[in-house]
Amino acid sequence: MMKGIAAILLLAAGGAGAQNGLAVASGAKQKADAIFTHGNIYTGVIEATSPLGAGKRAEALAISGDRIVAVGARDEVMKLRGPETKVVDLEGHFVMPGFNDAHMHLATAGLEKMNVNLLGVRTLDEFRERLRAKVEAAAPGEWVVGEGWDETLWPVKNVPTRWDLDEVSGKHPVYLVRVDGHLGVANTRALQLAGVTVASRDPEGGKIDRDESGTPTGVLREKAENLAVAAITKPSHEKRRQAIELALADLASHGVTSAQDFSYWEYFPVYEEIEREGKLTARISEWLTFDDSIEELNRKRNSHPAFDNMLHTGMLKGFMDGSLGSKTAALMEPYSDDPNNRGLPQYEAAKLDAMTKERLLAGYQIGFHAIGDLGVQMALDAFAAAEKAGKQSKGNGAGGGGSDYRLRIEHAQVTTPQQILRFKDLKVIASMQPSHLLTDMNWAESRLGPGRAEHSYEWAEFLRHGVVLAFGTDYPVEPVNPFRGIYAAITRQSEDGRKSYYPAQKLTIEQAIAAYTTGAAFAEFAEKQKGKLEPGMLADFVVLDQDITAAPPAKILETKVLRTVVGGKTVYEAK
Repeated sequence: MMKGIAAILLLAAGGAGAQNGLAVASGAKQKADAIFTHGNIYTGVIEATSPLGAGKRAEALAISGDRIVAVGARDEVMKLRGPETKVVDLEGHFVMPGFNDAHMHLATAGLEKMNVNLLGVRTLDEFRERLRAKVEAAAPGEWVVGEGWDETLWPVKNVPTRWDLDEVSGKHPVYLVRVDGHLGVANTRALQLAGVTVASRDPEGGKIDRDESGTPTGVLREKAENLAVAAITKPSHEKRRQAIELALADLASHGVTSAQDFSYWEYFPVYEEIEREGKLTARISEWLTFDDSIEELNRKRNSHPAFDNMLHTGMLKGFMDGSLGSKTAALMEPYSDDPNNRGLPQYEAAKLDAMTKERLLAGYQIGFHAIGDLGVQMALDAFAAAEKAGKQSKGNGAGGGGSDYRLRIEHAQVTTPQQILRFKDLKVIASMQPSHLLTDMNWAESRLGPGRAEHSYEWAEFLRHGVVLAFGTDYPVEPVNPFRGIYAAITRQSEDGRKSYYPAQKLTIEQAIAAYTTGAAFAEFAEKQKGKLEPGMLADFVVLDQDITAAPPAKILETKVLRTVVGGKTVYEAK
């Protein structure tokens, strides 16, 4: 092998041969399809001798098909140039593996761009004005829906009610979901269509808020949200496609090349349609619903080739609890600012354990949404029982690896020291979203009290115990921009730098990048395909306007994506 070339992908069976002094696979093309040169390439491969975990750097990389075939010094990589090779001059810009967002909701994100966008509203009056504008543009009697409001940003931090909506909604049914998705508010017309009355009972795992007379206020929490959602007119295929295309464009412009997504199943055919047309600009691992029957899960899993690197089904997503913002996250002790409330657990333990065992033994990876420490405990207990059953039956790992289950807890925001030890013992992945802290630090300590708050969002503690971290954004709960997450992870400060939240849990920049790349890839059984820029890996990378490993933390927030490449194809280029 020629010195300076890291390795060459074996594109065909039968071992490697030497042609013109360059090691190539038997029958492989001798020349590259594309070469990116004059770059500051952060490969994601960690130098074994580096005490700080610094990554290896390179000047150029070569691509054949959708794979990287060489990474190294420019002069050596350029020897793979042929008459048809496209050469791209990176002009010294920083290159890194594409971001793999380990937790997002693409359909919701796209629909949010088409519905009433309530992100960032600062007052109830602004909330109503945005709703009024949409109502005035809607057809008579049409449902008006929207997402993104957060009452903790308002001077008077009260959740809006049906009567607040009625003032501006006329005869239109309206349903508006809080930024975290765990609470929504319906107007009177929407409640009528949903059949929610004084006589309605709270569904299991949900709550209908009521005033002193017992009249529903329009606020629906957790599984009570389904009452309104079931009554809303479903979007057409054209609207679903438009939503996905809007969300995919957002991903590409922010350097996200892989998305671990939990959207509604009716959106999966939309992904398939876009893929058939060659227009899918991010790799999608689509999660399935934990509560579905095994028969339904098998039908969905078998509907699309599992080996498709661009689109396939992934883990099962289940919910242990709600959110801290909505005060529905399940806590072992009451909320510090709401002493009669411990949140809303979503399962009875025996049922949860039985369902988890059944699905693990059927070969499914499982990830549980758990934000409060009680929710985390429920998830860990269910995983422990399921793993024990798996060992007794000799296991059926979701990635084809026997007992390699790669069980996940999504969010894991409030934990105890004992629970982190169990993460390690059970090899549970902590799938977390550091950008949540930028929002939550404004009120998290008041919800939890200082004792519990000290053990919240414990990224560094997980790593110290050898727990795999996988980072994402929970888009659209937070913007898809990964640089906000990296900033949050390495500073634990507000975006203006004025507020800090338990800084002992800060990460290094290399640790934060790894969680967004190699950690996220491991969490979806794709570490041999994604997360690093080295021969044999998929050619997924981003070109940035600055070296984020050397930039002051505040400057990371200003990072711009210049180019996003998926499978060797440029899917976004800044104008």
